[in-house]
Amino acid sequence: MHMVKAGVMEDIYAHNNHIAQHVREYMMERKVYTINVMGAPGTGKTTSMEQLMKYIKSKIYVIEGDIESDIDTERLRKQHVSAAQINTFGACHLDAPLVHNAIHAMDFSEPGILFIENVGNLVCPAEMVIGENIKLLIVSVADGSDKPYKYPLAFEKADIILLNKIDLAPYLDFDEDFFMKGLRHLNKKAPVFKVSGKTGEGYKEAAEWIEKAAADGLTHPGEYDDEHHHHE
Repeated sequence: MHMVKAGVMEDIYAHNNHIAQHVREYMMERKVYTINVMGAPGTGKTTSMEQLMKYIKSKIYVIEGDIESDIDTERLRKQHVSAAQINTFGACHLDAPLVHNAIHAMDFSEPGILFIENVGNLVCPAEMVIGENIKLLIVSVADGSDKPYKYPLAFEKADIILLNKIDLAPYLDFDEDFFMKGLRHLNKKAPVFKVSGKTGEGYKEAAEWIEKAAADGLTHPGEYDDEHHHHE
């Protein structure tokens, strides 16, 4: 029985990765750099995107993934951002077919950067590629310093990490050394930017890193190979 289940999962990943590859090629043809934004509910994903947008000079596109509701999409549209909505109606993450449908309904009129805000969750989104170039992980000091130890895959896969709500650090029992030790055990390279969605601190530097990554065409390696599976 276990072998059957494993075989089914292999097929699901292979099918997803095939479509993800198509999504990435489609976006690259249009010179749109794609970022998979991951983080727990309430960690500050939408707020962080709004802050980053203040400093990113490129055209910005957004796809909002939510289990239900379009609150965040409407919030971004009020700022004249080209935003589309995906509702998963129960699924805990976006997959490549959902993203594929969304991008084909959008007008990528000029080169730029596409942020795909994944469903608020630190487990499932890390397991599935959706056509992104890189993964942006947002965690907050309010989430606790043990997150890298509890959700290793999300930290391992991240290409850039924002540590949000840094303005609250004096009031919380957040052990930054413990957090960074756990993070660096999993991920030696991803830059970590301390930011505050409330004050705007730190986002300019993070936006500059993102624009350089986009200009350089930085892409997370090995994610789209059918042989490469996340449950090895």
